[in-house]
Amino acid sequence: MPNSLPHSSFLRFASLTFLLAAGFTTQAHAQLLAGGNSAAGLWPSLEANNEANQVEDPGPLFSAPYGHNHFFGDWWGAQPWLLDHGIHVLADVHEELAGNFKGGRRQGVTNAGQVGVELDVDWGKLTQTNLMKGFWTHMMVVNGHGRNLSTDYIGDSIGGVQQIYGARGNVVAHLVYLYGEKAFLNNHVDVSAGWIPVGSFFAASPIYCMYMNVAVCGNPAPNKYTEGNRDWPSGNLGAVVRVMPTDQTYIMSGLFAVSPHSFNGGISGWAWAQDGLGKFSTPVEVGWLPSFGKNHLVGHYKAGYSYDNSKYTDLYQDVNGNPWVTSGRPARYRAGRASAWVHADQMIMRNGEGPTNGLIAHAGYMWTDGKTTAMSHHIWGGFLETGAVWGRPLDSIGVMYQWLKMSRTVALQQEASLAAGLPFQSNQWGAAWGIQTHENIYEVFYNAHIANGLTLQPDFQYINRPGGTTTFHDAAVMALQFNVIL
Repeated sequence: MPNSLPHSSFLRFASLTFLLAAGFTTQAHAQLLAGGNSAAGLWPSLEANNEANQVEDPGPLFSAPYGHNHFFGDWWGAQPWLLDHGIHVLADVHEELAGNFKGGRRQGVTNAGQVGVELDVDWGKLTQTNLMKGFWTHMMVVNGHGRNLSTDYIGDSIGGVQQIYGARGNVVAHLVYLYGEKAFLNNHVDVSAGWIPVGSFFAASPIYCMYMNVAVCGNPAPNKYTEGNRDWPSGNLGAVVRVMPTDQTYIMSGLFAVSPHSFNGGISGWAWAQDGLGKFSTPVEVGWLPSFGKNHLVGHYKAGYSYDNSKYTDLYQDVNGNPWVTSGRPARYRAGRASAWVHADQMIMRNGEGPTNGLIAHAGYMWTDGKTTAMSHHIWGGFLETGAVWGRPLDSIGVMYQWLKMSRTVALQQEASLAAGLPFQSNQWGAAWGIQTHENIYEVFYNAHIANGLTLQPDFQYINRPGGTTTFHDAAVMALQFNVIL
């Protein structure tokens, strides 16, 4: 497909997208995350939203992949044999075609995609020994491809309209995670250690990846763009301990080596022994997982705090308190970086069995120290509903609003650059096209389950103040997301 389309052609493309998804009537078998996007990489946080875990894996927070409901069925008998031996394999193809038919820098269409392979092994079942009972290993590699519509056409490096792009390196197989997990005391204590994406454990929810916009998918911004709390496909060397005093409460803490590099583990993800790993981030999270009433209306409430003891350069001040972009003096260093978050989702009305079969309201807030991080605040909220009401129990529809606030410190830096006639500096989010203040994102999607393991999702997003500036007009984006578990 060409990189840009005329206005009328793109409207025809968008109309066809919605008609195509609406026209399918094939029923599919139940997914663990019914009504949602079943992409690889949602683990381990998916089990926080799964009441009926069909895999004997430690606890409700960490789990192996689906292990069933593949597009090619049971792999001609191989899947049941593998599952009986504790081997869970998931191969996933994910494509996102998106185009802005209005606004932004210019009109255009891009595709971004990923092939992911996940391998989870229950060593207790595989070895049939009590010594290995409750011990798992988890591994995932991905291959990413395509172009980023937001940076290429919209002029927005803050709220990417596609989940899939960047950070995977130009390699065939980029390592996302590789870690071991061991449960103790009847799963009330769980320890994971190895190469771990911090954001897949902390401040995470699988329902966020039902939306396409990457600012909220999996682990919301701004935390996942900071060196000590990166989300997949980037990992950090470290460990997580989770304690569940009751079946509905947990406290979780981690210790991670902070990578000062653009690519954690190098472009391949395998270079764990990078230089400069002398500092640590320490996230802590508490959660409450209630179930209300006779209909078991499931909720997930969590709050967390993270501190990174590294030193980072101030985005504005030099060693004398003046703007370093004009003074020529070195930037001032700030000791430590803190962040905090609050998340909540609650089922309001149930339509069927399962944790997502109903009307769900969700909202959250995240803050990060704005003196060294270009984004300081992020607020989001929305609703999800499954299709049982209209006779499509495995489909889902969602709406969401996001407000992303850039820090006052980065705005001061950009004002100084503008006054001096200098180019704007890039930051953790990439290029800046003007003085950044805030961005508003509106999104609505319909996820249609076409066949076993196959979903098709038309998606509409409206980007107000692309890139957090008024440099470009608001952008309207139509997209089609394709996902298949092989």
